[in-house]
Amino acid sequence: MAFTRATGKHRRASRSARTTRNLAGIATLAAGGVVASVASPAMAATDGARAHDGALRQAVVMGDEIADHVEAQADAQEAVAEAAAAQAKAEAEAAKLAAQAKQRAEEAKKKAEAKAKEEREAKERAAREEERKLLNTFVAPVDGSYVSTAYKASSGLWSSGSHTGIDFHAGSGTPVHAVGAGTIVEAGSGGAYGNNIVIKMADGTYTQYGHLSSFAVSVGQTVTKGQQIGLSGATGNVTGAHLHFEARTSPDYGSDIDPIAYLRAHGVNV
Repeated sequence: MAFTRATGKHRRASRSARTTRNLAGIATLAAGGVVASVASPAMAATDGARAHDGALRQAVVMGDEIADHVEAQADAQEAVAEAAAAQAKAEAEAAKLAAQAKQRAEEAKKKAEAKAKEEREAKERAAREEERKLLNTFVAPVDGSYVSTAYKASSGLWSSGSHTGIDFHAGSGTPVHAVGAGTIVEAGSGGAYGNNIVIKMADGTYTQYGHLSSFAVSVGQTVTKGQQIGLSGATGNVTGAHLHFEARTSPDYGSDIDPIAYLRAHGVNV
């Protein structure tokens, strides 16, 4: 690696220039009598002066060689210092670039993690929504049937004067299913309803299934949507076999709500 000195940086004079100046200084000293004043009487002769002159010249040359050696050492030390400074600068720049790259990588990682978290939460929300929809989606209590008696129909057959549920056409022994998931809160004789089942649904409402010929569940049991809970029949106050279905806000008689609207709100086409 070559190292250059800045323009104007101090440099020692060349060896020849220094030698010339040193010889000139000797001549000046000799002319002024300084050398003669300190020399022995034998050096007063011409040959003695030349010998003395030669010794001084040799001393000056040796001094120049020492000075050159010192200067070379100084130049080498300066070159080492410059190389060390350049290396330190390069290392500092490399460290700075590495720190910047690390910061960018960390920021990219955080963004990727945030995006992954957002996508995961979106999937979880979608899954919960789908689960909620599934839980909130019912099935008809009797497959392939139809409503034979509407809600609130008037007749002297009912003690209240009107129909508190709907009747599904079903011959005796037809499988009856829970319209949705829930817990059995009643399974037994229900007076005019005959053998009946009441289920507390997952959404807090209640459904009733009346005039059954048999049960397939018991109180306290949990059921799933579409699970068979019994068979249709003609028990209780009836004129023929069918399934009486009610939707209620409570398990008690008189809290009925429109079962058609209830089933339709839960995806059942009736």
